[in-house]
This record gives sequence, structure tokens and C-alpha cells, in this order.
Amino acid sequence: MEGTRLRLTGTGEGFSTTVRTVLSGADSPQRVMDALHHIFPDAVVGELPEEPTFGRASGATWSFDDLSLATFLNQLHEQRILDTALDAMSLNMQEESTTFQIGRLAAVVGKIAFPIPGDRPLGGVFEITIVGKGLTDWLQAATWHPGRSQVPRQINDEHSMDQDGESSTWV
Repeated sequence: MEGTRLRLTGTGEGFSTTVRTVLSGADSPQRVMDALHHIFPDAVVGELPEEPTFGRASGATWSFDDLSLATFLNQLHEQRILDTALDAMSLNMQEESTTFQIGRLAAVVGKIAFPIPGDRPLGGVFEITIVGKGLTDWLQAATWHPGRSQVPRQINDEHSMDQDGESSTWV
């Protein structure tokens, strides 16, 4: 049926996912958890650390395994940033694994923002690792959109963004 798309989640598809974030300084554990839940609603933290106060900064590393990527992938489609997502998610790809980051500040409002490689965005990041056989095909399928019928895309093709995050010029 035209207009429908395959809905991938990463769960039960042969992939393991890890979402990791570091709280430091004035990071509010509650606000970081709220941002996390906008993108990964199945993330669970037993007891939240206390809010930071003057002289007592946040300091925790949270790691979540095998979270569903359904909300994350849906947001990529809703925001229509699928080609950017394909490039950003595959930039550090090594055989059957990839690691990429999304900004926590954008996640506060349920949006996805991929930081420029090497930048440290205000508000911190969620680092996402996906591992599994056939990851290249899965990433291309998860970020597919009808425009690729006219302009086919693949990981690391001539239309990929540069290592510094600059876009390629299409002819």
C-alpha cells in the first residue's frame, strides 16, 4: 500500500541498543530523565539522584540497554530529517556497530538534534550505540523515505555530509 512505511523499532530485530548520558555540574536529574522519556519512554531509573545545589554538583552516568527505538525513529520521520539521520547515525559506523549522539536540550521538547561532530552542545547529549548483524541495511531501511526513489541514498555515498557536519552539494 502506497503511503505506508515499515515501522522499525530495533527491538526483536536482532540489535542491541545502549543509551548513555553523563550528568555533571548543574544538570537536573529530573529534567534529564524527562528529556530521555520524550525519546525513549521505556527508560527506567530506580531512584533519581538529588538535584544539584551550590557546592554539590550532579555527577552520575546513566546507561540503559535494549531500549526501543520506536519513538526515536518516529521523530526522525515526523521531523523529516531522515537523510541527516542516516549520515549522523552512520558517521562512526564500524562493521556491525555504530555510535552517535543526540542533543538532550532538543529532546526536552521531543525533538531530535544531531550535534556537529566534535561539538559539546549546551544541555549535554544522549549517546546511542546500536550493534547487530545487517546494521547497514537496517539503518538504510529505518531512515527510508519516498524521495529516495528519485535520489537513492546509501551510507557513505557522494551525498553524505562531510566529517565536520557540512552538507554535500547536490547537482
